[in-house]
Amino acid sequence: MSKPLKQIHLAAHFPGVNNTTVWSDPSSGSHIDFRSFVQFARSAERGKFDFMFLAEGLRLREQGGQIYDLDVVGRPDTFTVLAALAAVTEHLGLTGTINSTFNEPYEVARQFASLDHLSGGRAAWNVVTSWDAFTGENFRRGGYLPENQRYERAESFLAAAHTLFDSWRGDEVVADKERGVFLADADAGSFAYADAHFDISGRFNVPRSPQGRPVIFQAGDSDRGREFAAAAADAIFSRYGTLQEGQQFYADVKGRLAAYGRRHDQLLILPAATFVLGDTDAEAAELAQQVRLAQVSPATAIKFLEQLWNRDLSDHDPDGPLPTVDPIPGENTISRGRASVRMYRDPVATAHEWRAKAQAQNLTTRELIVEVTGRQNFIGSPATVAESINELVQADASDGFILVPHVTPGGLDPFVDSVVPLLQERGVFRTEYTGTTLRDHLGLGYPGGHDQLAGVAF
Repeated sequence: MSKPLKQIHLAAHFPGVNNTTVWSDPSSGSHIDFRSFVQFARSAERGKFDFMFLAEGLRLREQGGQIYDLDVVGRPDTFTVLAALAAVTEHLGLTGTINSTFNEPYEVARQFASLDHLSGGRAAWNVVTSWDAFTGENFRRGGYLPENQRYERAESFLAAAHTLFDSWRGDEVVADKERGVFLADADAGSFAYADAHFDISGRFNVPRSPQGRPVIFQAGDSDRGREFAAAAADAIFSRYGTLQEGQQFYADVKGRLAAYGRRHDQLLILPAATFVLGDTDAEAAELAQQVRLAQVSPATAIKFLEQLWNRDLSDHDPDGPLPTVDPIPGENTISRGRASVRMYRDPVATAHEWRAKAQAQNLTTRELIVEVTGRQNFIGSPATVAESINELVQADASDGFILVPHVTPGGLDPFVDSVVPLLQERGVFRTEYTGTTLRDHLGLGYPGGHDQLAGVAF
């Protein structure tokens, strides 16, 4: 008997603090004008996507202690944008990256519970740690936490937030047309949580939301991050979009679930993926090269180089060969708090691989950076891209993809118009939404059951 086809999950990421967006493209729009977010979200919903993904921008970008303008430097507050989008969308999930390093559990839990209510059960939280001291200077505590402490705080943060979400059972609230919503249990919302990072107690003042808890995403790739995801996440925002690497990551993380009493289908693997479409594969390949050159300017190439080499290379010629010196191992001093291992597990070995590649293909520094930081996972005609996506999902290299267009806000439209119909024809992607919440879209269960909130309004 043949294996049943997996249903593909698709989402859309509105690019934020990155160098993905090609600002020189005439169709590139504002990243602060609300109309851009509305257009992008409505395109994703028209394509029947599971959710829209919004990053958090708490800082101006820096490297070597200096602000640089290679990409967009920030954006409006994540919760504000997602709450506003809840009013102009009906089905689309609303996912926000909120870090656990410079926030507090009560505040974040209250904001996500509110968003889940206001959106009718479409909220999701990408739990991340914040790595750089430059961001920390915006907050009272300042500084940054070493990697092991960041994950300890993240685990504690999420556990505290779950305590808050679960402080309401659901049957403690009664909806009355004349009196509104009132408590039927005097202990509703009572909580207490204490460990080495937090010592909080009180009353959580947002009733249990439609999903019980927001869908939890995680984006870390270290061993500690993978273990954190296996224990507590509903989905992973992965960077492994190729067949071999994707299958290895998929098998590794899914293989950790049993230790926490979880099934394979209780955690989704969703890599980030960019795309370039053309009428033919050849046309798409030519366009993809143009996009990459626009994304990686000479200055951008040097910044990427410094992140691996962990040293000032501002005098290096981007049109010349790679540096002959090796990267400096250890804590990254180019961007304080950002460990090199976050991107490269062995910087020296990676540098040697880059040199070999550059020599074999006769590449300059910039050309090499264009090659090794290539962001176009899917390049080709709509038929080619649809086939590639389906093959990767059916081969258990992922459960779907979070698409990142290189032009916003309109860059998602070509994919929705040309690739989505082909996936629908294959029977591997929905033609209509069948559920009302993001957990429904993703095929995830409900913490504490789904029927606890019948009749409750917020």
